[in-house]
Amino acid sequence: MLTVYHAPGTRSGGVVWLLEELAVPYELEIVDVRAEGGAPESYRAIQPNKKVPAIVHDGVPVHERAAIFAYLADAFPQAGLAPPVGDPRRGPYLSWLVYNDAVLDPVMAAKMGGWQYEKMGVSFGAFDDMVRHLHETFADRDYVLGDQICAADILLLGGVNFALRMTKVLPSSPGLEAYVDRMMSRPAVARAVARGRAS
Repeated sequence: MLTVYHAPGTRSGGVVWLLEELAVPYELEIVDVRAEGGAPESYRAIQPNKKVPAIVHDGVPVHERAAIFAYLADAFPQAGLAPPVGDPRRGPYLSWLVYNDAVLDPVMAAKMGGWQYEKMGVSFGAFDDMVRHLHETFADRDYVLGDQICAADILLLGGVNFALRMTKVLPSSPGLEAYVDRMMSRPAVARAVARGRAS
């Protein structure tokens, strides 16, 4: 049994997309994170900060997006969305999963919030370094690992699409635009959007 704790219009949509790519059965449990006081206190047993996403798989809770993506892609390897241990692509794959949540997400939040800081004084570094990394990566490849999609692409795309197309704080490049178009055209995206909204 696999349950996804989800709030429409939040980062938990990426987990729904990943599960549609993995083609495994799951249940959605809607968490009202926008209620006064946030999610119910009882939800802390699953997610300590009462945030989404979180999952419970066969009774085991997993929270934090990078952990959820790594866990699910490994738990359901038939989709080929995670290089196995021993594959030389495993290290870059894990690096991109963590980079999304440890660098890209906080750097974007700082940029959108207008925060001023010295990059040497924070763990996540500078916005300009993150932009350079994205532009260089997608200048010559279709996906983060080259020519094949992986779970890290699905995680990364949420933040990139939001920053590039919605808030427009992320400077564009032909490679990055092509990457977003390529990812957003996948059939699992439409299924995930429909499933997430219907719940």
